[in-house]
Amino acid sequence: MVIVSLEGFWDWLSQRDWLLSHLNTPMEWFAFASIPLFTAVIGWLINWTGLIMLFYPVNFHGFKIPGMQEIARLLPHKLQEVPGILQGGLGWQGIVPARAAKMGSIAVDKAIAKLGTPAEFYQQLEPEKIAEHIVTMFEQDIPTIVDNVMRENNPAFWRDLPAAGKRAIIARVQSQLPTVVASITDEIGIHIDQLLDPKIMVIDHFRKNPGLVIKVFKDIGQRELNLMVAFGFIFGFALGVPVAFIDHWFHTWWMLPVLGVGVGWITNALGMWLIFEPTEPKRYFGIKFHGLFLRRQDQAAEVYATIIADDVITLERIGDFLMDGPRGDRTRQMLATAMMPAIDRAAGPVRGAARIAIGGRAYDSIKAGFAAEAVGRTITPFKDPEFSRQQSGKIRTLIAARTKELPPRDFVEMMRSAIKEDEWMLYAHGAIMGAAGGLIHYGIFVGLGAS
Repeated sequence: MVIVSLEGFWDWLSQRDWLLSHLNTPMEWFAFASIPLFTAVIGWLINWTGLIMLFYPVNFHGFKIPGMQEIARLLPHKLQEVPGILQGGLGWQGIVPARAAKMGSIAVDKAIAKLGTPAEFYQQLEPEKIAEHIVTMFEQDIPTIVDNVMRENNPAFWRDLPAAGKRAIIARVQSQLPTVVASITDEIGIHIDQLLDPKIMVIDHFRKNPGLVIKVFKDIGQRELNLMVAFGFIFGFALGVPVAFIDHWFHTWWMLPVLGVGVGWITNALGMWLIFEPTEPKRYFGIKFHGLFLRRQDQAAEVYATIIADDVITLERIGDFLMDGPRGDRTRQMLATAMMPAIDRAAGPVRGAARIAIGGRAYDSIKAGFAAEAVGRTITPFKDPEFSRQQSGKIRTLIAARTKELPPRDFVEMMRSAIKEDEWMLYAHGAIMGAAGGLIHYGIFVGLGAS
């Protein structure tokens, strides 16, 4: 039986048209030769539409299905990763914006955490210039602040105090302002590691601004993304050559769709591999291979640094986080506590007399009032967009320098990790389109009588 089976298999092989001698008409030759061109176009479409899937839409588009959310938790993990499924929706959101918060987390873990500590970022923002800016903005408001605080805490004393006395107090506060402010910015610097959490700040910003994540990918890797689309055509054509021969030799109606699955999957996988791998230059058969994205790490680092410094870790956003973030109460309490001795120093030699004249409790109440009023104004320059832009250059320089120093694998992970576990969706999309392309080609030439 084995001999018969081997003989039968040999007879079957001998009947294959290995030399293409059965292609007798121009239409048959055209059907054969058109397969690589067809797979090339399909490969281009696969990668082009794959990029659309990767980035768009920015927000979820679809509809809710009653009961879907409960059923989704029973589905395989891979299906749960499809955007919208776990929320009970059927539709689509670009893979990158859907993973915005995750990318923010990875960006911190893989890169930003290695680029510098909160204290380093703060020092790059030049605390002495921040102090100067605070004084400039604060000084003109001192008369109003003094008047408001005194009226609220000791109206009788302030009402009866001669104008010359009021001017003397205001002048004393203004003269001591630079010293007071410097002590405050120093205090922020000392405790900045406890007050500022770049990871929370970055994740929250990316989650609220998914379009920014797209900007990171496109501004850094647009050249490589365009090449990936072009490679889809090249790889599709190259893979289409053996497909044409295999289809001719072992021709059945399902051959092209099945081979199309492989072409679509491999086309996407090769495109991703060429962009990100190998992380270190390697030679195969005498040819140097190095991930396209990694070949220009220095250039990409400058672009990445600009985006992070201008949109993510800015003086303005640091100020928002310090005062209104999850640790805002701690910041305010720390500033108020630090302000108390500074106000005592500002009172100088008249402090004892003031305590006697208005009472210790009233003096402490006035001091607390000044501190509370000053805390909010101290952080105001952080929220000044123009001043923030002026200082962002320092952050940009730091991030660019450190990003260029990152090991290549960390640099790649910074960009790829957010989508790596979702790449199967792109490959599956390629496989489906490849199968559809095979069916379309078969159907066209069956209709023309060439298959």
